[in-house]
Amino acid sequence: MAEEKIVPVVNVPNALTVLRLVMVPLFGWMLLSHPHDDVWRWATTAVFILALLTDLADGKIARKYNLITNFGKLWDPIADKAITGMAMIGLSILGELWWWVTIIILIREWGITIMRFMIVKYGVQAADKLGKMKTLFQTIALVGLVAPFIYHMAEVAVGSPWYYIWLVLHWIGMIAMGVAFILTVVSGVNYVIGAYNLRKTWLANQAAASPDEAPTAETLPVVDAAQTGESTSESSGQ
Repeated sequence: MAEEKIVPVVNVPNALTVLRLVMVPLFGWMLLSHPHDDVWRWATTAVFILALLTDLADGKIARKYNLITNFGKLWDPIADKAITGMAMIGLSILGELWWWVTIIILIREWGITIMRFMIVKYGVQAADKLGKMKTLFQTIALVGLVAPFIYHMAEVAVGSPWYYIWLVLHWIGMIAMGVAFILTVVSGVNYVIGAYNLRKTWLANQAAASPDEAPTAETLPVVDAAQTGESTSESSGQ
C-alpha cells in the first residue's frame, strides 16, 4: 500500500494566505488614511487587487500540487472574508457605501463561514453557480468602488468625455454591488436550506444504520448543488 502523502504546513499556498492576512490592515490603513488622494487611492486599489490575486493563485497551486492542509482549510476563507470585509467597512466609514448593505453582507458572509465548519461532519455541500456569481459580482463591485472614479469626476468638467468615462466606471461598481447584494442574500438562504437538508439526511442515515454500519466519512451525503450557496471546501479550492 502506498504511503499517504504528508503535506507540509509551510508551503506556497499557505504563504499566500498569510500574505493576504497581512495585507488586510495595510489595505485598511491605506484606504482610510488618504481617501481623497488619487495617487494613494490607486495604490490602495492595487493592494486590494493583489490580495484578490493571491486568493486565486493559492487555490490553483494547492489543487495542482495537492498542497491541501488544515491550516489552509481554516485560514483561506477567513483571509478572503477579512479583505473583502475591510473593503466594505472602509467604504462605509468614508460614506461611499451604505452601512446597511455592509452589515447584511458581512452577517451573511461570516455566518456562512462559521456554519461551514459546524456542518462539515454531516457531509459536503457542493458549490453552485449562484455562489460563484456572487463572488464575481462582489469582486467587480469592490474594485470599482475602491478605485477613485468618483473623485476623478470632480476633477474634470461636466460634459467632458473623461467625466462620462469615470461616471460609467463608477456606476458599473454600484450596479455590480446591487447584484452582489441580491446574490449574497439568495445564496445565503440556499446555503442554510442545504445545510438543514444535509443534517437531516445524515441523521436519517444514522438512525437507519445498525450499530456496526454507522455512516463513515466515505458515506456521508452530498447535497445537490442546486440546494447550496457555496462549497464547504476553501473558497479558493485549497
